[in-house]
Amino acid sequence: MIKLEGVGVTRSGTTILHDVELAVSASEVVGITGPNGTGKTTLLRVVATLLIPTVGTATVLDATVGSPQARRVRPAIGLVGHQPALSPNLTLREQLAFHAALAGIEPERVDRALKAVGLHGAGDRRASAVSAGMARRADLARVVMTKPTLLLLDEPDASLDSDATEVIDALIGSVTGRGGAVLMVSHDPERVEHRCDRAIRLVDGTLEAA
Repeated sequence: MIKLEGVGVTRSGTTILHDVELAVSASEVVGITGPNGTGKTTLLRVVATLLIPTVGTATVLDATVGSPQARRVRPAIGLVGHQPALSPNLTLREQLAFHAALAGIEPERVDRALKAVGLHGAGDRRASAVSAGMARRADLARVVMTKPTLLLLDEPDASLDSDATEVIDALIGSVTGRGGAVLMVSHDPERVEHRCDRAIRLVDGTLEAA
C-alpha cells in the first residue's frame, strides 16, 4: 500500500525529512508519533501524493508520487487533515454534496455519511455556525462517504469529544475490513497504541522504532 525508500524533503533550504523508510501493507494500521513540528504532516502529504519528495522514492497504491499515475490513485486516498477543509458559507450537507459530485459518488451517500458521524440533524447548518467538533465530524463524513482504500489521519482526535472518537475507530475498521490500510500521525502515544498494529517515532526528520 505504501513504500517509502530514502525519502527526504527540503523546503526553503531546511531539511524536514531525511532517509525515511516505511512500508505499510494491506489491512495494516500504522501510527507515527512525535512532537509537533517534527514533520509528521509533511510525511502525510507525501503519502497523500500532494508533495513530491526532494530525494528518494515514494510509492502509494502502486503509483510513484510525482508520476501521472499518482493523480489517478488520489480518489482512493482519504485524508483527514489537522484542520477541517470546509467552506464557511456552505451547509454541511452542501459540503458533502459538492465532494460527492466531484468524485462521481451517488448523492444518497451524503445523508448516510452525516448519520454515520452523528450529524444527521445538522446537515442544513452552515459550516461557519457549527462547533469545531461538528466541523471535524463533517470532515470525517466526507471520508466515510468516499470509502477510501488508503486512510490518512492527521491528529484525528483534535477537537473531538470522547464519544466522537468511536467514529474514528469505526472508520478505521471499515477501511481495514475492505483490505485497505491506515496511516495515522499523532503526538499522543496512547492513541496510537490503542488503534495501531505498530507504532513508529519520527525523530529529527527520520523514522525509528517506537
